[in-house]
Amino acid sequence: MNARSNWEAVCTVDDLVPESGIAVWTDAGPVAVFYLPHHLPALFAISHTDPFSGANVLARGITGDLKGEPVVASPLYKQHFSLRTGICMEDESVRVKVYPVLLDGDRVRLKVPASQRRTTAA
Repeated sequence: MNARSNWEAVCTVDDLVPESGIAVWTDAGPVAVFYLPHHLPALFAISHTDPFSGANVLARGITGDLKGEPVVASPLYKQHFSLRTGICMEDESVRVKVYPVLLDGDRVRLKVPASQRRTTAA
């Protein structure tokens, strides 16, 4: 069975906040979308869930740069996650999921796994 993905529209350009993140809901769950206008590429998308706490908070983290790597610092325990790879800079054995992201006109789209519809017997 093949895993399928969709390019899901999650927000518009007007929803983005420069140098910051926003949380969006997808078929794959909560995702944090970051807009860094002075960086190429300017859009990044990672899981919104902090793997150390299990809380959905990464979109509220502070963006920055560690040794040339664009990162977000978790607002809870302050670990830094690469916006390119999802790897935790303080513990490389921990990572968050990274999603391909693109701008389609004024819509921001993420490539997320297609939802699996399940039917249950009544």
